[in-house]
Amino acid sequence: MNTSVLPEDSTTGGAARPLGGDGAGRSGPAARRRAVRLLGRVLLHAALIALAAAILVPFAWMLVSSVKRDSDVLTVPIQWIPEEFRWDNFTHIWTRIPLLTYLGNSLFLSVTITGLQVLTGSFAAYGFAKTRFPGRDALFLAYVSTIAVPWQAYMVPQYIIMERLGLVNTRLSLILLQAFGAFGVFLMRQYYLTIPDEISEAARLDGLSEYGIWARIVLPLSKPALAGLALLTFVNTWNDYMGPFIYLTDNELWTVQLGLRQFVGVYDSQYAMIMTGSVVSVLPILVVFLAGQRYFVQGIATSGMK
Repeated sequence: MNTSVLPEDSTTGGAARPLGGDGAGRSGPAARRRAVRLLGRVLLHAALIALAAAILVPFAWMLVSSVKRDSDVLTVPIQWIPEEFRWDNFTHIWTRIPLLTYLGNSLFLSVTITGLQVLTGSFAAYGFAKTRFPGRDALFLAYVSTIAVPWQAYMVPQYIIMERLGLVNTRLSLILLQAFGAFGVFLMRQYYLTIPDEISEAARLDGLSEYGIWARIVLPLSKPALAGLALLTFVNTWNDYMGPFIYLTDNELWTVQLGLRQFVGVYDSQYAMIMTGSVVSVLPILVVFLAGQRYFVQGIATSGMK
């Protein structure tokens, strides 16, 4: 057995260090652990890339199909590169249906409902998070539990109420039904709980009312959560099909989701026009999401919605 030692080293207090053995033994497992961690990161990134590609395949198919002929859209196997690019689909669709009117209706409903949901959700969340009153937690639990009730369970009673009020076939029916949402209250309350109560207490001592605290202190500190709620509401309202389908019968009030249904016939469908209209309808959502992506991610991450 090798018992030779290194000469004394002043940096180690004169103690002699044995040669071989322990140093190499310690570096071996450490190198293997680093290799395993590296391999794990590589596999994780590869899985995420594959998952992202699988999610983007339908969007890629929609883009390719928007510049095809109707007969080439549903070919098997999928023809990813069309033999003839029909770029004029994006000009013909504006004359085939009143697409601009439909986009305007969708934009009006989305902006109006988003603004009202942000206003009512943030205001109600302030009451549940920063004020104290008897039964507050029980009332909040009962209110949030309505999220679990499917819309189909109360769809018919809602329609009967709107019909008796004379609001069917008006935008006001959709606005009233969607201007208040338990999810928005829950999301904003979770964010408000991260704001220290000492700030509100100091404002009360300075004589600021609850409305002033909400408007001048809490709201400016909640921009990420407000952006997240606004983005989710805008996307859901823009993509809503059943609501406008049930309550809007006049063609001039239709949203873009209902307008594209005109390309679906009894015996055949104009699939290329449907894909072209879908691409056009996705653009506003893409712009809104890219503009508020940073605030959206920050708001969701800090609101307990991981």
